[in-house]
Amino acid sequence: MTNPKKLMRGVFVALALVAAPLAGVSSTFIGVDAAQAQQQRLISAVLFEGNSGFSDSQLLAMVNVAEQGSFTEAGLAADAESIRQAYVAKGYMGVTVTPRVEQSENGRSRITFVVNEGQRTGIAAINFTGNNSISSGTLKSIIRTHETSLLSWLFRDDTYSEDLLTVDRGLIELYYMNHGYPDAQVTSAVGEYDASRNAYFVNFTISEGERYKFGQIGVETSIPGLNPDAMTGAIRTGKGSTYSLADLQKSQEDLAFEATAQGYAFADVRPRVDRDVANSTFNVTYLVDEGARVYVERINISGNTKTRDAVIRRELDFGEGDPFNRSMVQRGKSRIEKLGFFKTVNFDMQQGSAPDKVVINITVDEQSTGDYGLTAGFDSNSGLLGEVSVTERNFLGRGQYVRAALSASESGNSIDFSFTEPRFMGLRVSAGFDAYHRVVGEKDSNVYGTTATGGQIRFGAPITTDLTGSVFVGLEQKVIEDSSTCDDDNNPNTPEVPCKRSEIVADGETYNKAWVGYSLTYNTLDDAKHPTEGLYATFTQQYLGWDYNLLKTEAKARYFMPLMSDWNVIGSVKAQAGYITSLDDNGVFPLEAFRGSSSLVRGFQSGGMGPKTNGSGEALGYTAYVGASAEIEFPIPVLPETYGVRGAVWADAALIDGNGSLGSATLNPNTVDENFKSSVGASIIWDSPFGPLRGDFAYVLNKATDDKTQVFSLTLQQLL
Repeated sequence: MTNPKKLMRGVFVALALVAAPLAGVSSTFIGVDAAQAQQQRLISAVLFEGNSGFSDSQLLAMVNVAEQGSFTEAGLAADAESIRQAYVAKGYMGVTVTPRVEQSENGRSRITFVVNEGQRTGIAAINFTGNNSISSGTLKSIIRTHETSLLSWLFRDDTYSEDLLTVDRGLIELYYMNHGYPDAQVTSAVGEYDASRNAYFVNFTISEGERYKFGQIGVETSIPGLNPDAMTGAIRTGKGSTYSLADLQKSQEDLAFEATAQGYAFADVRPRVDRDVANSTFNVTYLVDEGARVYVERINISGNTKTRDAVIRRELDFGEGDPFNRSMVQRGKSRIEKLGFFKTVNFDMQQGSAPDKVVINITVDEQSTGDYGLTAGFDSNSGLLGEVSVTERNFLGRGQYVRAALSASESGNSIDFSFTEPRFMGLRVSAGFDAYHRVVGEKDSNVYGTTATGGQIRFGAPITTDLTGSVFVGLEQKVIEDSSTCDDDNNPNTPEVPCKRSEIVADGETYNKAWVGYSLTYNTLDDAKHPTEGLYATFTQQYLGWDYNLLKTEAKARYFMPLMSDWNVIGSVKAQAGYITSLDDNGVFPLEAFRGSSSLVRGFQSGGMGPKTNGSGEALGYTAYVGASAEIEFPIPVLPETYGVRGAVWADAALIDGNGSLGSATLNPNTVDENFKSSVGASIIWDSPFGPLRGDFAYVLNKATDDKTQVFSLTLQQLL
């Protein structure tokens, strides 16, 4: 007579084997039959084969069998399906997962999930319909879904996802609303799979609506004693400017902050927007009224397994027991998001223990804040270079910034270390220090080498919403290494070697420097990495002492503006000036003079413009400069914007003080016969994994006779 238990077990095994293929999972059990299954359910190991899209540790976290210590056939089938679904979400459409069971020597079973990944599914094309005002290239650059490109194997950014399409719809609509189209809608977002190409075709259909500008702007208040005129400086929605939802919301937040600064913590700011269809404008009146007297009873924070609660709380301008203000809450949310520690930040408000109390629930989703890099590249000034670096932006969950880097190039090597505490002693004051050891060898543009060791301590604090200030103090010791030789023995039997010894420093000479200074930074850029609008300006002044007695002053500013925002064409103008003077009769020593060439006028070699000695031809630097630049940056039509490659055309001009500080050296007059420098050119800019690189092709228009120029240079992209 058949044993009922064995019969039922056989039925369950058969059902599991039948159900698995129906779910898209191929399952075979090697070395195990129904009669032996009872003795071989304990697990000795869980292994994976054929997986490259996910690591073993990632797959291990997806299966339940690893935690249970034993298995069932149905459980293995479910785990295999979990792995398959993870692969599908990552873009592998034809993947199969086969669980294999083998008996080990100790009588337990070894589980191996055999993965046949097949080919990754990509995205062949992303198309837009109805985008008459904004180019498809611009829209492709703002969405998360990307077309398959030459670099997709590295970034894995061409995965199709329905959830991602939903996010993209919101991003497109938000972009339109921030660029003058308040009624824009993405009416459909569809992905169609083409099996013959193993790729998706994604189509977005857009209804743009009419474009609007801001009309009349005003502030009205019903609060006695509140001065509305003193608040107008916080308004970002200027008359005649393009309608922007972001500017509207930012103005609302800043006005609420200004009202709080005047002592009205319960002020409620609401923009009243009146649409003028005939003129395609929005007239905005910011109504500042007394809000309900509600207090924050409690702030709950969840989701932060690494980041400490205090790091999140300190970004809020309020605490438990303080007045509740929705605009201030939104301001705090924006600050937490800008930390860069979290993928998402959600605020949820609930009524507290009384009608006049509110509970704020903050939920965050943490993301990686550490970068561990090994990079290699080429710089026109330094030649081949490489760097090993470790960066942590949220050190120990305290919000601290730490970076250590070791770099080497054909011209030398360096060790750098930086640490920043963004909230020193709990105040809205940053504190940090930098330390370095840098060796620069001799080369054609550098007659002597140097070994510099130093560091500085710095403190910074916000002065206004857009203006920050910092103070710093530092020390440095620099040792000269001039190992070049001259054939000065007057022996006619030995070949003549040109003398390359320095005319201004001696081998082994040591220079000590101490400095103290301050810096002001004004920043209204809309995006720190890829600005399209706003002003970034710095003013720095420092005193250099010990072996020197100098005062150094520099001012730099760059203004960005959209020239053709619909086509993502950005213009910028830059102005800069500097002056260094001696406070005694010793003059400005060449080691501390200005030497920047490409940062002032492109097309000149490092140290290639300005005064030089008549003998060795070494750069003496200059003591004053004033310069201006104009640049237009644009997408390259033949390349997808997801490549991160853009083009630019530009023009530079500067006037320098070419007298220099010579000491005992003899000045080459051909290096100061033209102090006006100018150039024009074009650039290729690549937002590479190693940082923003730009290659500049330059044509010099004005130079001194013996200035050293170069047609091409490869450097890191800089704001200033």
